Amino acid sequence: MTLRLGDTAPDFEQDSSIGKIKFHDWIGDSWAVLFSHPADYTPVCTTELGMTAKLKSELEKRNVKAIGLSVDPVEKHAGWIKDIEETQGCSVAFPIVADVDKKVAALYDMIHPNQSETMTVRSLFIIDPKKKVRLIITYPMSTGRNFDEVLRVIDALQLTDNCSVATPANWKDGDDVIIPLTIQDEAVIKQKFPKGYKAPRPYLRITPQPNK
Repeated sequence: MTLRLGDTAPDFEQDSSIGKIKFHDWIGDSWAVLFSHPADYTPVCTTELGMTAKLKSELEKRNVKAIGLSVDPVEKHAGWIKDIEETQGCSVAFPIVADVDKKVAALYDMIHPNQSETMTVRSLFIIDPKKKVRLIITYPMSTGRNFDEVLRVIDALQLTDNCSVATPANWKDGDDVIIPLTIQDEAVIKQKFPKGYKAPRPYLRITPQPNK
């Protein structure tokens, strides 16, 4: 199965480190970050889950829930979580799905045979409260994710949803934004963007970031 942006994130019911999870019910009215790992007790994964745990307050501030996944069983997750907490100096307060039968991995196309026939690659999905897939990033097994980028994209998605803007390259929260080409009526522009805008080209209109 190939997932595309805007698709409904597949629902699933699977065991996890906090018990059985029905995914859509677990998301509720929040955003979600679902991310997979090749295996428990592996070094890069240990640092990634530790970083996710340390970002708990930043994720909560954005109304985002995190959920990890590997194809190892719950019992293995429990021991690994202790290692993560001890080595990374954190408390793992988010669930890790135990996708032993690889059901979720198949739904989300997380196993890439040219990388491994059995283990998941580092797939990451940002899912909005309507259960729509808004971002897909896939890293190889050897490369840890950039969680600053994950937070940056969540900020951009939430801003653009709320304020009818687009974000330029390397945008960070608070930077100038772009007025999309779908908005052409000057009266609407003045109403939406009272601080005005600069237009080095007619198609490139830059305005201060509006309040979210």
